Amino acid sequence: MDAVIASETFDFAAMVADLNALLRLKTTVIGMKMFATTAEMEAVPKIRRPNAIHTTDQIVSMASRLGWTVGITGEDLVGAQCRAVIGLGPQDEQWLDGRSYVGVWHATPEDARKRQQALDVVPFGQYQAMAVSPLSSGRLDPPDICLVYATPGQMIILINGLQYAGYKKFEWGVVGETACADSWGRALVTGEPSLSLPCFAERRYGGVPDEEMLMALKPAQLAKAIDGMKQLASNGLRYPIAPYGIQADVRAGMGVSYGNK
Repeated sequence: MDAVIASETFDFAAMVADLNALLRLKTTVIGMKMFATTAEMEAVPKIRRPNAIHTTDQIVSMASRLGWTVGITGEDLVGAQCRAVIGLGPQDEQWLDGRSYVGVWHATPEDARKRQQALDVVPFGQYQAMAVSPLSSGRLDPPDICLVYATPGQMIILINGLQYAGYKKFEWGVVGETACADSWGRALVTGEPSLSLPCFAERRYGGVPDEEMLMALKPAQLAKAIDGMKQLASNGLRYPIAPYGIQADVRAGMGVSYGNK
């Protein structure tokens, strides 16, 4: 049965089961949802609220690494950068200036300002709160985006699944530090699947391991990727990708996939 049950209605537990079967993921697939009011966020079943100040990376990892459902407002986040990416803080002139990054991440004020201007951020004023939760829980009904942490080998199969039908070339950028703007920031703003290389802060504070990349995408896009990966698997193109051997005669292996083409 397809992951999509009806138009824009999803069986998230079944989707996660499919993903784990297809990709053998070790990290919990989660959803992220923005809320116009704090009260709406606090009405999510079994929501946890922080009792300390965190980065958004930490909040995301409480869901993906610990399996928690966590809700925040801008006041729960450590600074303007975390707030601005998800639209819980202003992207004003002081934020755009990026002066605190000079001599840390960038050589000059011009470099810092260019980086700030390059970030994909949710416009300020639309939302008061955000929540993350394991996708299979169904507590965010539905989430705005899904977050999938995966190794490069797993990620290319996920991308191939997205491209199996209705092919399009994906073009992603790298802003450097604040790479969450490349993933959940971009996906929330554009609605497009968004791949990132998690940055220093995501790995230091969010506990993202060296080998993982992050894909942020809408539930419908994730369902499409799952359907595509099932088709690829039936064609013998599946994860894990078994090494063939760098000195072996390649014709036998290629013949399995292309022999009748």
